[in-house]
Amino acid sequence: GEALEVNQEVNCVTDFIHGCEDQLKKLKKQKEKGLLYGIPISIKDHINCKGHISSGGMVKFLGQVKEEDSVVVQVLKHQGGIPFVKTNIPQTMINYDCSNLIFGQTLNPLNPQKSPGGSSGGEGALIAGGGSILGIGSDVAGSIRLPSSFCGLCGLKPTGNRIRPFVLTVTAMLGPMARDVDSLALCMKALLCQEMFQLDPTVPPIPFDEQVRLRGAPM
Repeated sequence: GEALEVNQEVNCVTDFIHGCEDQLKKLKKQKEKGLLYGIPISIKDHINCKGHISSGGMVKFLGQVKEEDSVVVQVLKHQGGIPFVKTNIPQTMINYDCSNLIFGQTLNPLNPQKSPGGSSGGEGALIAGGGSILGIGSDVAGSIRLPSSFCGLCGLKPTGNRIRPFVLTVTAMLGPMARDVDSLALCMKALLCQEMFQLDPTVPPIPFDEQVRLRGAPM
């Protein structure tokens, strides 16, 4: 409900992910509760979700419905998280604004006259507006860090190849965005699990180190 309200104000959601209630029912039956149990999570547009498109803000991808969840979405679900919306990005994503010809311009909820930044601008706007508590963005040259800064949030671009979205000549990283650092740490801890290492053998099988975080060293 809150995501809908925020979306009406700032135009940050591109799609609502179906099957959330079914997934919650399935989770309730499981004996082991994951680290993200029951947490609704917003997902940046280009990250594949089964039964949905990943437009990249480009018309040519509108007919291509994805048949499988990406690894990161599979791991989020394994940990009890519930991906519930996909969020807006600039066309091609190589931009620090957040606008495309399909979904239009996303506004900054702190000041609608301003941009939320990009390319994870829909994530920034939705979380800052109170429509999501945890989101997954991606970053090559600032795409998590810029919208986090513009929208007054916390964001993390992990070390190269820590959580891989897709193969690029430049290393792009998926990473969490939220309102506080503890949420980022919880998300990283949840993602860097055995399930992730099995699904994506290119990810070094190194769990999240809570002690390093508490010492204030880079995550």
